Amino acid sequence: MLRSGGLNTGSSDLLSARRRGSVRLAGAVAVAITGLAVLGRNSDPAGKPLPAAVTLGAAIALTGNANLYGQDQRVGLELAQRWFASTPHPRPVRLELEDGASDEPSAIAAFNLLIGRGVIALIGPTLSQQAFAADPIAQRQGVPVVAPSNTAQGIPQIGSFISRVSAQSSVIAPLSLDEALERDPQISRVAVFFAQDDAYSTAETAIFQKALAERGLTPVSVQRTQLADNDFQNPITAALQQKPQLVVISAQAVDGGNLIRQLRELGYRGQIVVGNGLNTPNIYPICQRWCDGVLIAQAYSPDLNTPINQTFRRLFQDANGNRTPGQITAQAWTAYQVLFEALQRLQKRGEMDGVTLGEARRRLMQEVLAGHYDTPLGPIHFRADGEVVQGRFYVAEVTMEANGRHGSFRLVRSFDVDSDAGGPTP
Repeated sequence: MLRSGGLNTGSSDLLSARRRGSVRLAGAVAVAITGLAVLGRNSDPAGKPLPAAVTLGAAIALTGNANLYGQDQRVGLELAQRWFASTPHPRPVRLELEDGASDEPSAIAAFNLLIGRGVIALIGPTLSQQAFAADPIAQRQGVPVVAPSNTAQGIPQIGSFISRVSAQSSVIAPLSLDEALERDPQISRVAVFFAQDDAYSTAETAIFQKALAERGLTPVSVQRTQLADNDFQNPITAALQQKPQLVVISAQAVDGGNLIRQLRELGYRGQIVVGNGLNTPNIYPICQRWCDGVLIAQAYSPDLNTPINQTFRRLFQDANGNRTPGQITAQAWTAYQVLFEALQRLQKRGEMDGVTLGEARRRLMQEVLAGHYDTPLGPIHFRADGEVVQGRFYVAEVTMEANGRHGSFRLVRSFDVDSDAGGPTP
């Protein structure tokens, strides 16, 4: 079942989405508790024969503060489903979307519902904080999870059925700092902002601050914010009193976009580096012309010249008015692709014949980890613990159009990662 609403981009719509998300919370808690009770009655059909057509379940944020990511993910998943369904394959695959919203109880409820409906694997949830709450449920039930957008440290280590196609922040985040310092080697004063009530943001700011220290820079101001904040005058004023030459932000799209806008409105003219939470074109209507010049490290570039990325980009543009796809959409496509291709390999070898759903799930998880995949992100595979291994990353600069409502992530630099050396090289 797909429950979705339109993409909110105006400020009043975004505030309304926040209010709806708050109202949903109490209900979501009750649903989550009910779902746990259902699991307690052994509703998971793991012991039943694997059906002829298998279902992948996706629990993504279609409502709440994170719906800007969820809308990107829905596009990527639906494009992938249509593309791979159009090619010959031995076993039909269905996709079932469930609204995981933007909080932990909703993600738990969505996982429970999809597991109870007999999905063979799960994609999601959208936020790292949700993953720490919901992934253990899938782990206990032996259901494979491929995370499309969870970058916080420790996600794959939740359990043997958990993996991700979203590279962890520690690999990517420092690349944008290096670009900022390359542009201005005289930077010595850095202000840091992060959302203290978000697992991803707190993990990423630690990575940013460690990287700053390794480059001989100690923040002159560290400002803690909240995901629900929309007025940042006090922390911005406090930070600007320290005369920073660089601002580093770890936040999500709505609060981070508003923070960028208000930084510029209050007079800050230096460089801005942002983390993965702002890695979506949906920030453009929020910070508008003030987005221009923001630096961000990315795991995806639409400029990657490979057949699968060209296909992905063409399909996206055909469906979205010639716009350019972003990282979150590409990672959602990749999560679907990984599970689809692993399923078809198993089927071709006859390893899905005459087995229960539970056994099929176990075999699928093993096959996901064993495979190599040519994706829009580039070639990827997995470590034994479910961590993605990806060879190339990018730094992009936001370039806004004259109307201040539309823009693009312009590729600035690419980095090849030498896994043996443990670090990137330009």
